[in-house]
Amino acid sequence: MISHDTSALLIVGHGSTVNPDSSAPTLAHAAEIRRREVFVDVECAFWKEEPSLRDALFSFDPEEIREVYVVPNFISEGYFTETVIPRELDLSGRMTKRANEQIWKYCEPVGNHSMMTELLLKRAGEIAPDVDPADASLLIVAHGTDLNENSAVAAKREAEKIRGLGKYADVLNVYMEEPPLVSGWKKLTGTPHVVVVPFFISDGLHSYQDIPMLLGIANGRSTTGSPAERGEVFKRNPYKIDSRSLFYASAIGTDPGFADIIIEQAAKFDSEGSGELIAKS
Repeated sequence: MISHDTSALLIVGHGSTVNPDSSAPTLAHAAEIRRREVFVDVECAFWKEEPSLRDALFSFDPEEIREVYVVPNFISEGYFTETVIPRELDLSGRMTKRANEQIWKYCEPVGNHSMMTELLLKRAGEIAPDVDPADASLLIVAHGTDLNENSAVAAKREAEKIRGLGKYADVLNVYMEEPPLVSGWKKLTGTPHVVVVPFFISDGLHSYQDIPMLLGIANGRSTTGSPAERGEVFKRNPYKIDSRSLFYASAIGTDPGFADIIIEQAAKFDSEGSGELIAKS
């Protein structure tokens, strides 16, 4: 059980040296969790931005903080959650006891949480509120390719779960760089309405420009200008293409509900068992 008096939370994101919006959702979720006062302290660390993962090793006073919950703000397990984060944070397993007696608990990534299905449905409903799902196809877009195998699997899993609910006429997991390609949406779908939700943690080149270009709703200049100008691509719904309506959402990781998922992933660590406690010298 999370102890408000002695526990801290570290949210780990990928970050980017070129995309200023990459860390924004992680920082926003941290601010919301901090506001709720669930933990004594809530900090963020990134692989490609400051504060770095290595800096996070010194973020929590061992006299005040006895436990640190580490939650990866990633869509799926993979190279970063299995190799990079444990290496950079000097973790020996799911639970690591440091020389200063502080215990670090390594939680599952946010994308593994069952609430992800609910958030995808919520986001789809928000951008097409007047559309009957029975007359629409829902497309969940991931990157694809061998470099992102687990994210492709995660998108397929969510599509299957939503398809099983029977709300939409069709639900497809599509990709930028492997079949079924999001660029083939016209042939893949036969409904008058198509709702597209990017299965990414943050908005960036993929959601502002690449996916819109593949869908045929952007001209390649979506990443220029201010954040507000870049975000216009999400506000022009519906796009009328060949007598059909296409609705395009921002990345699912921008949903405020991710704050709830992050907290629940930390709580889940204690409720489901932590495995072996390994001490670090």
